Order: sequence, then structure tokens, then C-alpha cells
Amino acid sequence: MHETEDRKAIPVVVRHDTFSTLLVHAEPGQASTHRVEAAARLARDLGAHLIGVGAETFEPMLMAGPFLGYAGGEWAGLVQDGIRKNIAAAEAAFQRDAAGADVEWRTLEDYPHTALRLLARAADLVVVGPRGRGGDVRTADPADVLLNAGRPILVVPEGRHHLRAQSVVVAWKDTRECRRAIADALPFLQRADDVVVLAVVKPDAVESAAFEVADVVQNLKRHGVEARPLVTAVPREGVTAEIERVARANTADLVVCGGYGHSRTREWAFGGVTDELLHRPACFVLMSH
Repeated sequence: MHETEDRKAIPVVVRHDTFSTLLVHAEPGQASTHRVEAAARLARDLGAHLIGVGAETFEPMLMAGPFLGYAGGEWAGLVQDGIRKNIAAAEAAFQRDAAGADVEWRTLEDYPHTALRLLARAADLVVVGPRGRGGDVRTADPADVLLNAGRPILVVPEGRHHLRAQSVVVAWKDTRECRRAIADALPFLQRADDVVVLAVVKPDAVESAAFEVADVVQNLKRHGVEARPLVTAVPREGVTAEIERVARANTADLVVCGGYGHSRTREWAFGGVTDELLHRPACFVLMSH
């Protein structure tokens, strides 16, 4: 006769992922204050390291003739002096706005979005501002960072400087980009009190979307995420407004979504929802490509 013993069930331990290093571009003065404050608060909340980047450059002037060439050299020297002063001012602004976080400062004489996508090798998450329409070479284009950095981006809306992420909306679409975004967002999703996996579809796609969302919710629950499904039907042009409505209704300050775009002769072409969330986000947006 063999003796048996009661074996205690082995508890399931959910490993909580985290972002260990954040990356943010800083500009002189007050231009990047809220963005840097948001990045610094997040770094403190997560126990993460924050890298601030100062980057600026200029397009060389094409001149002909010896005198014009001399004048062009003088002009280039003055511009480079201005760039050095701007980067020094940006560092001072960064140190002010990121006070209390574990920080370091790096500088590159390059376009800000190029600097961010190069230095993304040192980070897990890139914090950016909304995409402007003016083409200012002193600001980072989040579209370029999204499509080239190989890291998720966190878009900080104008006037916001504290991401709580206690309630999160995942804007579900059955694509590679969205699956990537959910995986990248796990450090937020696992810490949230409530995660709504939302599919906004046409009326004839509600049933299939409900099946997809149920799969996503069950998988997230296995990662320790308090997730629940929601499917709504609206016209195509109302998708962004519906995502924002659901976020407000659930007091969510973070939307997680895939970023859909491609290069088009030195410009970026995006889907409507991606474009709207890059330009005019109503809340924080974590986006992956």
C-alpha cells in the first residue's frame, strides 16, 4: 500500500512587465513642459529611467561665388551657435520639468524625430507630443517615430501631464499592429483596475467582432489583466469619436491602438483613426506599428 499526501495547488504567478527606460524629446522654454512632466511622472511611478534628448539641425544653404560662400559660412556659424544655445536651454528645461526622476541627458545635431528613432534602441517606450501640421524642424514628428523606431509611442495630449492609466480602452482591430500594441501595453494593462477591449465596427460585423474580442479578453485575463469586452456599431467616419466617447464613459485616460501608415514620397499616409489620434488626441494614446 502506497501512502499518498495532499499536494497544495501551485499558485499561478503572473509576471508583471514593466518599462525600464523611457525616452522623450525636450525643447527650450515651456514648449515641451507637459510632455516631459508626463514622462517624468510615469518614470517615477514605474521606477524607470528617463532619457531626455536635445536635438536640432538646419538645412545647409546653397550659395555660389566666393563672397556668397564666405557669407554662407558666417551664416552657418551663427546658426550652429543658435542651435547650441537652444540645446542648452532645452537641457535646463528638461532638468526643471523632470525633477525627482532618474534621468540622463543626450544631445544630437539632427532632426528630433531622427534622434528619437536612433536612441529608441536604449528605451522601451518613446514619449511624444501630438503631430503638428507646420513642419517645424525643432519638434519631433511622432509619425516618423511610430513607423521607424521599432518601439511603442505614448502620445501626450495638449495640456495633460499625468497619466494614471487606472482605466484603459483597447481599440481592437484584428491586425498585426493592434496585436503588437496590446503586447507592448501590458505594463499598463496589468496595473489597470479596468480594461475595456472595444471593437467599433459596421452593424453587419458585430457578431464576428464579438468573437474576436472575447478571445482577446480571455488572453489578457491569463496575463492578470482585468479586461472586459465591448462591441459597438457606428459609421466608419465616427470611429474615433466613438473610441473617445467610450473612454470618457469609463473615465479612461489611456487608449491603446495599432498605428496604421506607410511612407508616401517623404510624407506619411495614415488611416483616418491613426491620423486623428496622432494629431488631436483627447487622452493619452499608446500606439504601436
